[in-house]
Amino acid sequence: MNQSKFSLADILTLLAALALGFVCFLSTNFYTLGNMTQSITRAVIIAILLGSTALGAKLLKRTSRNFKTNIILELLLLLSFTGLTLYFAYSCFPHYFVVSGQKTEIQSKLTSNITQAEDMFAEYEHYAENRENTYLRNLRTAIKYQNVNSSDYTKYGFENNGVSDEIQIENKMFTIHADLFPTNYSDTTNNNGIKEVAKAWLSDAKRKISGWKPISIVDVLNEIDQNSNDWLNQLVVLSSVHEKGEDPEEFVYNLSFNDVKNRFTTSGKPTPLSIFWAVFAYILMLLPYLISKRSTKTTVGTTTGKGVFDIEI
Repeated sequence: MNQSKFSLADILTLLAALALGFVCFLSTNFYTLGNMTQSITRAVIIAILLGSTALGAKLLKRTSRNFKTNIILELLLLLSFTGLTLYFAYSCFPHYFVVSGQKTEIQSKLTSNITQAEDMFAEYEHYAENRENTYLRNLRTAIKYQNVNSSDYTKYGFENNGVSDEIQIENKMFTIHADLFPTNYSDTTNNNGIKEVAKAWLSDAKRKISGWKPISIVDVLNEIDQNSNDWLNQLVVLSSVHEKGEDPEEFVYNLSFNDVKNRFTTSGKPTPLSIFWAVFAYILMLLPYLISKRSTKTTVGTTTGKGVFDIEI
């Protein structure tokens, strides 16, 4: 007999089970904020349970012996398959659609967070420029009034050593600029400065958000806060270097991110779209059972030949 051979309908069952499992993987990845181990494990278990119960019911339907026992087992598998499908269609499967339904708002908030991080570098450069301008004014004031208030002249590190005051100013301005903008802040040659690394990551994050890549967007969600605060801390460290005579405030920048993690971790009710695809997957997975013929040895049904989906491979 050729009844045990794989048919086109069987392939559709496996593909539907894998597709439903994959959506459950995306849902779990959203819900756990990127726990890949848990997401993959759940998806594999779901695909195996649904595929095996659907195909198992089909095989029992086509059996040619032990009819009474096999019919009971067949019904048990059908009930198990239907119950599992209903459970996963309600508990896990719809979460991907629930989150995706908030796509526009999530994208807007995450893009706003990225813009904040990008603007941080412009703010730092504005801060550094103001510091340089203030320092230059103070240096010139100290020189101008050195005969009246020599303490300021000394405080800013000027020396009567034969080097002109203008040359000393140039040296001091070179030093403060090098301290505020060291090579590890910006390195356009190797693109490995703080600014270049941050800009590259933020630009890539924008592409992932605008393209709504379900796996990558969770990475952005998890990393944007930490990365931005790391970059901010590095800028604060750069600003903490003071020149002789300086007493400036350190760089301050308020990172007030929109929190969208709760939109990924909060479960919702099945959506019309998730219900449609769950029902469609259920029908595809059950198709081999529906079109399978019972053996002529049993009084339940008759066999009249292959259906359109019973193409053996």
